[in-house]
Amino acid sequence: MGGHFSIPEAIAIAQHLARALGALHQRGIVHRDVKPANVHLGDDGELRLIDFGLALSAADDPTERERAPRAGSPSFLAPEQLAGASASPQSDLYALGVTLYHALTRRYPYGEIEPFQRPHFGEPVPPTRYRPDVPAWLEYLILKAVAVERSERFETAEELQLALERGAARPLAAPRRQPLSARNPLRFWQAIAAALLLANLVLLYLLLH
Repeated sequence: MGGHFSIPEAIAIAQHLARALGALHQRGIVHRDVKPANVHLGDDGELRLIDFGLALSAADDPTERERAPRAGSPSFLAPEQLAGASASPQSDLYALGVTLYHALTRRYPYGEIEPFQRPHFGEPVPPTRYRPDVPAWLEYLILKAVAVERSERFETAEELQLALERGAARPLAAPRRQPLSARNPLRFWQAIAAALLLANLVLLYLLLH
């Protein structure tokens, strides 16, 4: 799967992936490697999710399910996987969101992530930054799918698929913007330190004059 896609094409791809992941998750299987390279268009015109080399099943040994949390393509791995947590249905849905984002923009919501890199996840870049024609309802859907916190994403593939089907008729609410202290703690404390320094300089000036 490559090249830029039209809005309807990208939505159709996301719907196929949501159905495929829904079927897998109902069987207790987490794919762990959802990305454009693993979306195959067959000669019959059907899109298929392929390459189950990293997939894990609920029937697997618990220690097996914990292995190699960072296995897969880094730019499509959910933040919790990059932090060492095991994969889950929500991490598959995160990868679906990144795949949809990439299909529309050829970019990544948090920038490209290299192997062994420890990225800092702030606010995702809205897809309209690169594709102004992306409708608001689709942008909100994508941003929900790629939320940093697992609890803020779609709970199930079926929920995501329903949101895709409803589209502009019943759009999702705009995502809440994180405060600066949450999305960039370093910058937050730098701003606090700068404000305190400025206040002290003003106070010193007043005392001397």
